Amino acid sequence: MSQPTLPEPVPERLAATRPAERWLLPDLLRGLAILGILCVNMQDFAGYDEWRQVGPDRAAQVVIDVFFNGKFISLFAMLFGAGMLTIVQRAGGRTMLRRLLWLLLLGAAHFVLVWHGDIISLYACLGLILLLPLLARPPTWLLTVSGAALCLWWLALRVGEALLTPDGLRYSFVQNLPPGTSWPDLVLARLNAFPADLYGGAAYNIQWLLGLLLLGMAAQQSGLLARPERFRPLLRGLLVGGLLLGLPLSAALASLNTRGSEVAGYWEVPVRLSSGLLLALGYAGGAGLLVAAGRVGWLRTFAAPGRLALTNYLCQSLVMTALCYPYGLGLYRHIGALPCLLLALALGGLQLWLSGRWLRRFPQGPAEWLLRVLVYGRARR
Repeated sequence: MSQPTLPEPVPERLAATRPAERWLLPDLLRGLAILGILCVNMQDFAGYDEWRQVGPDRAAQVVIDVFFNGKFISLFAMLFGAGMLTIVQRAGGRTMLRRLLWLLLLGAAHFVLVWHGDIISLYACLGLILLLPLLARPPTWLLTVSGAALCLWWLALRVGEALLTPDGLRYSFVQNLPPGTSWPDLVLARLNAFPADLYGGAAYNIQWLLGLLLLGMAAQQSGLLARPERFRPLLRGLLVGGLLLGLPLSAALASLNTRGSEVAGYWEVPVRLSSGLLLALGYAGGAGLLVAAGRVGWLRTFAAPGRLALTNYLCQSLVMTALCYPYGLGLYRHIGALPCLLLALALGGLQLWLSGRWLRRFPQGPAEWLLRVLVYGRARR
């Protein structure tokens, strides 16, 4: 049997997607996802436990759980998979391989130097697993493997864990950041923890995340992201089905996150990810219908931060660790869900405005520019 080979690259002038060639739907969804992810990541930045929130903070946590938690990270993973296939189709597998390797290094630097919650390196590792055997498969094959063999398998494992867990006090994943913790101390600790953390995250989530990447590849392979007007019945089904199934599960997630029992913590995982996937598909269906009808309106502004997703993601970590960590303003464990939600929306709104202003003068963000230079050897003219 012959060994599989990476697709040959097309000329470099065709490799990068230029502004006039970009599709609105994936940029719009990516911009919404970046804001939604920040609203959830604030829990880790600020170091609070969701089940210990009371009063207005509990109300804010319910909003986060119902509309954000698990939703936008699922959407972002699907878009990452779609983006992988787009680059392979335009520039070839070798270009994608270089991009994933540089993303792995960039994610490692983000993890060590800024924040331990990095997802770039994890996505890059999973992308490397997918690159050779899966990128040329048809949409039906991608959907079958994604749904049956990956997502359902992962959910079955997590539900089994919840059923077999004896009740007890819920475990807190909040970091131990005592007052006076310095940035060099954290850098050294994260440097030592990075290999084990990356392996642990991949081992625990590999089936689920591979399933999401494959869903995104199926959407790209079918043409749904480029021509949503051809898929109106499917998009309506995603919108209605996602809302009808996702919202009740999201309400169950909010309920679980008011309980301090270990069983609730184990059930939270499959409920969060399954409700997240369903509502993410609902959000995508709604946005796709608006794009197909040419009625995007003010939501179009989210395409700008979507084009600068890498820059905005890294900036969120820099700003929020500076605000919350002991070497910054020291808000860590001093604020709850409501101030965190307000901070996230404020920074997201600022990034929305700045992204639009930036793209009036430059074709890409600073991090996107750096990644392009590293991958292609030169910046876009």
